[in-house]
Amino acid sequence: MSSEITAQGEKKLVLATGRAHPELAEEIARCLDTDLLPLASYDFANGEIYVRPGESVRGTDAFVIQAHPAPMNNWLMEQLITVDALKRASAKRITVVSPFYPYARQDKKGRGREPISARLVADLYKTAGADRIMSVDLHTSQIQGFFDGPVDHLMAIPLLADYIRTRVDVSNVTVVSPDTGRVRVAEQWAERLGGSPLAFVHKSRDLTVPNQAVSKQVVGQVEGRTCVLIDDMIDTGGTIAGAVRVLKEAGAKDVIIAATHAVFSDPAARTLAESGAREVVVTNTLPIPAAKRFDQLTVLSIAPLIARAIKEVFEDGSVTSLFDGKA
Repeated sequence: MSSEITAQGEKKLVLATGRAHPELAEEIARCLDTDLLPLASYDFANGEIYVRPGESVRGTDAFVIQAHPAPMNNWLMEQLITVDALKRASAKRITVVSPFYPYARQDKKGRGREPISARLVADLYKTAGADRIMSVDLHTSQIQGFFDGPVDHLMAIPLLADYIRTRVDVSNVTVVSPDTGRVRVAEQWAERLGGSPLAFVHKSRDLTVPNQAVSKQVVGQVEGRTCVLIDDMIDTGGTIAGAVRVLKEAGAKDVIIAATHAVFSDPAARTLAESGAREVVVTNTLPIPAAKRFDQLTVLSIAPLIARAIKEVFEDGSVTSLFDGKA
């Protein structure tokens, strides 16, 4: 008689999604050739959220996908409750998939007595029962250190840059960072675009006023060139539109904006449409309703990248390999 019992069967992957951006989750599921976990998700009259899986998840490798547009706090809470439900239903491993990481801008203390809310979100995920986190283009890379467990930091640069290569003459491109803080990212962009020169826009920000920065001057060679203005997110669009104006005044031939996260808080759509940029290229990490779309907008799907990363995690492969070893 044996002294041990061996479990039969293979690992099982489960994809669950919140209600913030079901189109993205459905596309990820199609890429993986699977179905989404049926979830009963609804709100009580007082705003409480209820989530219950419609079938057994015992022993599964579960991935909880949620976008975080406004109202962000509702969607974050729904994701936490979904993780808790899966944990209590005996899922073996739970990965939070948050393409746009909530509260990512609050990643340090700019002034005394400020919260570090990005760390708080990581703690909430951990407490709810998440074993690992997957996100796309974190506002700053150090957010990875806020979570006590594996973090898969995916990059949209290859997706965005490969598209932009088809829209420009790469021999006449300057990659422009909207501030000094994103110059390292701009270097990665320049590498993808064949060694383009770099420039950055010097801006000042009043820390006491949210969503407000003044672009002042450009440092670098932009005259007569196509400028690819890059950022991780566009919120109200004021900062990026100001940077377009500064680049045009400095003699730029034209400007293409490329950003991963289209937050697009009002009046972003109008501001960007009237900014003078030739094209605004973003991904669908956040839902972009028809009211926030405009003629110059191009939306690329991040779903194939997230699906490939989920497959690598599930199969104990390498997520880093998706980015030429540079993840």
